[in-house]
Amino acid sequence: MMDWTDRHCRRFHRALSRQALLYTEMVTAAALVHGEADRLLEHDPAEYPLALQLGGSEPAQLAEAVRIASGRGFAEINLNVGCPSDRVQSGCFGAVLMERPALVADCVAAMIDASDGAEITVKCRIGVDDQVPEEVLPAFLSTVAEAGVRRVTVHARKAWLQGLSPKENREVPPLDYPLVHAMKAAFPHLHLSINGGIATLDQAEAHLADGMDGVMIGRAAYHEPWAVLAGADRRIWGQGPDAELDTVLETMRGHIARHLAAGGRLHQVTRHMLGLFAGQPGARAWRRILSETAHRPGAGLEVLDAALAGVRAQAA
Repeated sequence: MMDWTDRHCRRFHRALSRQALLYTEMVTAAALVHGEADRLLEHDPAEYPLALQLGGSEPAQLAEAVRIASGRGFAEINLNVGCPSDRVQSGCFGAVLMERPALVADCVAAMIDASDGAEITVKCRIGVDDQVPEEVLPAFLSTVAEAGVRRVTVHARKAWLQGLSPKENREVPPLDYPLVHAMKAAFPHLHLSINGGIATLDQAEAHLADGMDGVMIGRAAYHEPWAVLAGADRRIWGQGPDAELDTVLETMRGHIARHLAAGGRLHQVTRHMLGLFAGQPGARAWRRILSETAHRPGAGLEVLDAALAGVRAQAA
C-alpha cells in the first residue's frame, strides 16, 4: 500500500473505525536509519492503534530502525516478507525473503531484541515462484516462530518474482485459503491473520468463524471504505454503533483545516476520500468534483462542501 496509506488516509479510516488496526506505508529500514525519521514516522495519536511496516533484510539495520521507532506509539512493527514489487526485490526484501527463512529469523530476532514494547510481526506470502506452498509455508512459520514471532499475516497467494507485475501478483496467482486455515490448525499458538482477495465484512466474518485470528483487508478498504469500515466495530468487535457520515465528515473537515493551515494542499487529503460513497447514489458527483477541483491552487473546504452538495443533488 505504498503511496496509499499515508497519514491522511489513516486519519480518514480511523474516523470510520475505532478498532481496526491500521498500517503505515512500508518504510525501508535504510530510509529510517539514514533518512528523515521524524518525517517518515509522522503520525497523529488519533490514528491508534497503528502498525509500522518495515522493509529490509539486514538484521542490524532493522534493529536500529526499530530502536528509532520505539517510543513513538506504534502497537506493532511489521516486517514485510510479501511485497513483490521490482524496487522491493532490488533491495533484497519483501517477498524474495520467502526464499531465505533463516535470514528472516535473524531479522525478526534482532528486531525483537531492539523493541521496547511494540510487538514484532511478519507479513508473508504462501510461497514464491516454483516453491511448493504446502512445504514452504509451514517451514517458514516454524522458523519465524522459533525466532520469537507470535503474529503473522499470510497473503494467501504465491508471488511470482519474474513475469508478473505487482498488480498481477495481487490478482493472477490463485488464492489458497484452505492452506492458510490449515496453518492455523497446525500452529494454534500463533496469531494468524489471512489476507488476499477479501473485499467485504461478510467474507471477513466467515474467515473468523472458521478459526482465523484476524483478517487483513487492503485495497477494498481503500476503494470502498464505507462498506468495509463503517460497520466493522459493531460486526467484528461487537462494539457499536456504526460510524455516522456527518461525524466522519466533520472529523475530516477539522483535519483538512489543520493541514491547509500548515501549508498543505487539499487533494493530498481528499484523494483518499474518493471512494467514500462508492456504490451509493451520488458517488459519481463526489468523485468528479473532488478529482477536478481539489488539486487547484487555493482549493479549500468549499470544495468538500460542493462535492457533498453534488452527492445530495444526484441522490435526490
